[in-house]
Amino acid sequence: MEATSRERIHMVADELSAIDFCYEQGWTDGLPVVPPVVARVNAMLAATTLPPDHVLAEHLPTKRRCRVFDAAVNAVMAGCLPAYFPVIVAALEAVNVHEYNFHASGASTGGSAPLLILSGPIVDELGMNAGANVFGPGNRANATLGRTLRLIILNVFKMTPGIADHSTQGFPGKYSFCIAENALANPWEPLNVELGYPADVSTVTVFAGSGTCSLENHGGGQPEQILDTFADTIGSYALITPGESVLVLSPEHARNIAAAGWTKQQVREYLFARACRPKGVLQRLGKTKDELQPGEEDEMMHRGLSPDDFLVLVAGGDAGGHSTYVQSWSRGRSSERQTRPIHPGTTAPVEGGTR
Repeated sequence: MEATSRERIHMVADELSAIDFCYEQGWTDGLPVVPPVVARVNAMLAATTLPPDHVLAEHLPTKRRCRVFDAAVNAVMAGCLPAYFPVIVAALEAVNVHEYNFHASGASTGGSAPLLILSGPIVDELGMNAGANVFGPGNRANATLGRTLRLIILNVFKMTPGIADHSTQGFPGKYSFCIAENALANPWEPLNVELGYPADVSTVTVFAGSGTCSLENHGGGQPEQILDTFADTIGSYALITPGESVLVLSPEHARNIAAAGWTKQQVREYLFARACRPKGVLQRLGKTKDELQPGEEDEMMHRGLSPDDFLVLVAGGDAGGHSTYVQSWSRGRSSERQTRPIHPGTTAPVEGGTR
């Protein structure tokens, strides 16, 4: 599947000149990009059976559309290998779901970025980092998959910082925000299975996250000690909203919790019950505009609407009592995470859940 004749071809002296040309056109995230030469784009397109003009996602306010071809070009520029491209296809299908609220999550002052969470065999197939420094630099697949979504947001949907992207401060995840589940360190069933897919079907979950928060507990060996520490932070006045949450447990914390016989569902229920604050105080602080009836001041407002609003997974290095909390981007409940199966080189549907 090659680029159609109506795609623009730019002639430059050499590939180093092409890098400068991409800067001049405003096609970068501030870092150099790989020149999207025709051969590289065609190799990316060959990784899917979808036609180049097939629309993967649409930006409703501007009616801009991201086709397979557009995604392939930006995947090349981000540094992806063709084997990564089916992940990008699935991720774009996920953000295109109405409940994800693609436009608002990218335009809001909250400054969110699409966090990609991969689970299943593809993690090893792509050589992704699911261990030490999982949120940090150093792995090509992790870095370039997340970066591709950012370049598409910039180049295809024209969500330019300061113009259409009104993030007050932003955070480094707006360059790239992609992690993988650490299956070897996970004491529970894999995330893809938990979400309703067969074990051999890899998935990508997309969550509009507005930053990471480190949750540290080195001395607590019991689930209650660890999770009370987490709940105190997650239930702070600053973080309480009805929105969803992602909790990335370090292997050490996951081992201690599972060793006591706790399930993920118990983790979710425990956190939901304790990550809360009185409605009256939240109203006084301006964290909620809800009009309270007499007697409601002492009622608790919880993080999320139910325990299922906590997505819990295991990732990170084997040593260290450091877990990570990723909060949703808005003060309300304006975006819901979406999961899609990843189909390497095929468009055949696979049954399974969507959240």
